[in-house]
Amino acid sequence: MRAAVYVRVSTEEQAAEGYSLDAQKSVLEDYCVAEGWNVHAVYEDDGYSGRNDKRPAYRRMMAEMDSWDVILVIKMDRIHRNSRNFMAMMDRLNRNGKMFVSSTESLDTTNALGRFVVDMIQRLSQLESEQIGERTHMGMREKAESLGNSDSRKRTMGFTAPFGYRLEDGRLAAEPDEMRVVNRIFAEYLDGSPMDWIAFSLNGEGRLTRKGNPWNKFNIRNILHNPVYAGFMRWEDLLIRHDAETVLSPEEFNSLQERMASRTRDPRKRNVDRIPECYL
Repeated sequence: MRAAVYVRVSTEEQAAEGYSLDAQKSVLEDYCVAEGWNVHAVYEDDGYSGRNDKRPAYRRMMAEMDSWDVILVIKMDRIHRNSRNFMAMMDRLNRNGKMFVSSTESLDTTNALGRFVVDMIQRLSQLESEQIGERTHMGMREKAESLGNSDSRKRTMGFTAPFGYRLEDGRLAAEPDEMRVVNRIFAEYLDGSPMDWIAFSLNGEGRLTRKGNPWNKFNIRNILHNPVYAGFMRWEDLLIRHDAETVLSPEEFNSLQERMASRTRDPRKRNVDRIPECYL
């Protein structure tokens, strides 16, 4: 029997709990020796989530299916944390006469009862994963709700600083060269220049975006709609005040949003993205 040994970790926590790549490989190689199987290859995905199949080693293993007879993992949740993806994999294995073995769960997928048990365990694993995601989201929201009143030096949610800013010790700080471009974008729009013209003008002078791409009306619009330039970072439906340099006041920002909405031809798209009064 030729075994495709698959190992995966997604976080340091899993490694601390005994699921490190080396620990998994050691157990599974011993399992192969005990069963008299040959290890065709060890496929390692380091730092990838099991909630989808966008993992290079996993995809390479499935592409090399003709070279092995059985997938061997230490636990089912190492291969998939989504029941639909897991069952799709099982269907593919069955069609190709391949087997799946979880060394610590003693699962036999060659009969109906075994497949039923595998499905139920996988659904429980998915439930656990989704609950962890919900708790993580709740924790992040609680943090976001408290940041505005926090005296901590770190007052961001770990997001990438928008154009015009950089992160310094967890706080926003102005990036002078970029901020001059941002000020120009707001000034020219307020003077009546269309977004397309502003983008054309910047590109003509060789002033590109942070990623080195040409400006267009969409990234110009994103800047004009972002309350960060009026003193507020956005996280979902929350606004978090920051103390970095701004381009305009919240009142001026709201006036600009109304002006932009009035220029929208379709009445259904005239949404005014204002900073609520409770933040002013």
